[in-house]
Amino acid sequence: MKWITRSHVHVDRVACPWLIRRFVDSNAEFVFVPKSQIDDMAGQEGAIPFDAPGVELGHQDGLCTFDVIIKKYELTDNALLRMAKIVNAADTDRLEDDPVAAGLEAIAVGYGVRFPNDHENLKHQFEVYDALYAWCRLQVAGETN
Repeated sequence: MKWITRSHVHVDRVACPWLIRRFVDSNAEFVFVPKSQIDDMAGQEGAIPFDAPGVELGHQDGLCTFDVIIKKYELTDNALLRMAKIVNAADTDRLEDDPVAAGLEAIAVGYGVRFPNDHENLKHQFEVYDALYAWCRLQVAGETN
């Protein structure tokens, strides 16, 4: 399936493709366009829009798009839920809500500078999100043992 969002990826627009590819649609293809073209291009491409104003899979009531996708697809993995707290705090400028959020925001900015091409940025940052997910798995395991 194709998925479409705004170009110039940052925290949520990297976290969501990672989440989609790892837990929702392993064959997902991502299209990045200017915000003003999302509706038209989604129709043309037959793509699911996310992290854009007015779309189903977007920010809702304090939730970032990562949270909304977790909710929509009924993902219950405790490590993902821990990760969602970090992503939400970093993406919604509430860095004080999670001690890891400021680091994720800094990483997102740095990758954006290093890799301005959205597809290249995702390719490199997926490694970061894989590592963050692994850390979250350890954190959750430590809380329950």
